[in-house]
Amino acid sequence: MAEYASYALVLFALGAYVVLDGYDLGIGILGLLDRDDRRRKEYTELVATAWDANESWIILAAVTLWAALPGVYATVLPGLYLPLTVMLLGFVLRGLALELQSSAPGYRRGWGRLFGVSSLVVTVCQGLVVGTVLTGLPQHQGVYDGGALRWLNPYSVLCALGLTALYLLAGAAWLHAKTEGAVRRRAARLGRPLLAATTAAALVLGFGLEVADPQQFRFEQSLRAALFGLAVAAAAGCGAVAWYGFGRRPDARPFVAVLGAQVAGLLALVAATAPVVVPPALTVHDAASPTGSQVFLLIGVGGCMPVVLAYNVYAWWVFRGKYRAPAPAALALPDEPRRQPRTASAPRPEAPGAVGAPEGILRTVARRVALTVLGVGTAAVAQDVFGGEGEWIAPVALTLFGAVSVTAWLVGDRRAAAAGEFDLDPAARR
Repeated sequence: MAEYASYALVLFALGAYVVLDGYDLGIGILGLLDRDDRRRKEYTELVATAWDANESWIILAAVTLWAALPGVYATVLPGLYLPLTVMLLGFVLRGLALELQSSAPGYRRGWGRLFGVSSLVVTVCQGLVVGTVLTGLPQHQGVYDGGALRWLNPYSVLCALGLTALYLLAGAAWLHAKTEGAVRRRAARLGRPLLAATTAAALVLGFGLEVADPQQFRFEQSLRAALFGLAVAAAAGCGAVAWYGFGRRPDARPFVAVLGAQVAGLLALVAATAPVVVPPALTVHDAASPTGSQVFLLIGVGGCMPVVLAYNVYAWWVFRGKYRAPAPAALALPDEPRRQPRTASAPRPEAPGAVGAPEGILRTVARRVALTVLGVGTAAVAQDVFGGEGEWIAPVALTLFGAVSVTAWLVGDRRAAAAGEFDLDPAARR
């Protein structure tokens, strides 16, 4: 029974992640579709209030899965190295872009695009992973026995599109609940089309799962069929409430309904597939670790989950209510003179060693390149964990990560220098 308790912890953590971080990712993608910089800045400020607590759940899920169901790791990871690696790099770039965007006095389009693109990449990778697991992974004696591109199949691509629509819907519902004015009106306009797209994707993926999944669903069992039917009915009811709630008061109703639909959908999927974890035949019992490890995990991770949940509740309580954009004066530091706009007739002299000066630019480039090379070299030392068919994945992923990091740093520094935001000589600004 201990393995089923651990399985329940994994499902709870994954469900909490989808519910809590799904709207974060959806808001990031919505920023790519919006052309107004003021609204984009509002999006990132909303995400910055609790995104780190939301992503903590995927860490708990991964740790629990690794310790409680090592058979799943042995089967899934070798077949999903590339999408999982890209997803992790997307998490890093997304957090980097969000923090730097939030700390900037205005909206920085470079960081905003990086935040949106990385949110889209993370979402697509998660959809590919889920779709691949649902279609089954070939295995032999508990070890993955398939190709490196097994994750690229029609059902996994459809699952990635469906998950993107779901996260966009959750993001629109959250904006509807937390904003006012133009942002709320735009979220209300987008809500129903996104809900229709999500419903269509759910129907296609639901009926397609019968063909794509190699296991035989045992709906002849009355309890399984009843639980599945109740979950589907609950999801449909929540969808109807969300459809009615967009554009109406109370503003939080669509978001609560979307959360309920997500939870119901996850329960329906579990009711259809349990106790099989990885199709066609890897069950919870077959993939479980020894009982002693299970008990240790239940005490350790089970004790951490209430703490993380309390952190989520506290963050939501602190930032409850509608978002209010800070006044421009609040962005200036105390006792710091307000920056005067520069004119073409009175250029500002370059301060010695400033970022905008040639020697400052060279020093910045050297520092950024050195840090990136150090990070890539450190990660390359550990690339043996990929092994086997992943030999080419680690170098490619690390190279892409290094190139993107250097580009993001240099572009950000160049724009900051042009805006005079990192001037080392405040007297020269007056």
